[in-house]
Amino acid sequence: MTSRPTGKLSHVAPDGTARMVDVGGKPETARMARATGQIRMSAATLEAIVGNTIAKGDVLGVARIAGIMAAKRAAELIPLCHPLPLTDVEVTFVTDSALPGVRVEATVRTSDGPVWKWRR
Repeated sequence: MTSRPTGKLSHVAPDGTARMVDVGGKPETARMARATGQIRMSAATLEAIVGNTIAKGDVLGVARIAGIMAAKRAAELIPLCHPLPLTDVEVTFVTDSALPGVRVEATVRTSDGPVWKWRR
């Protein structure tokens, strides 16, 4: 994988206005994006999540489904995002009593270009 040069934002026009990027000439390639983060909470809350004693049910299971659903709708939720046909979405959680909290990693893959090319 290659990274973009830093210092220039692709969605900002020379006059400083926001713009949609033309991806019509991009080749169809395998692409992957990964985001990580951590959620801090009280030790008691973490213990309840790990022990699955939260009254509303499996917190991490519901969060995993919500993350997958959000990835599938990224083009609707993120301004100027092109729709892509996703081939895989993975959301993983690692509980950490030292934090205390949960470390989250979301990985998304596609092996195509923008959705309008895919539907042809």
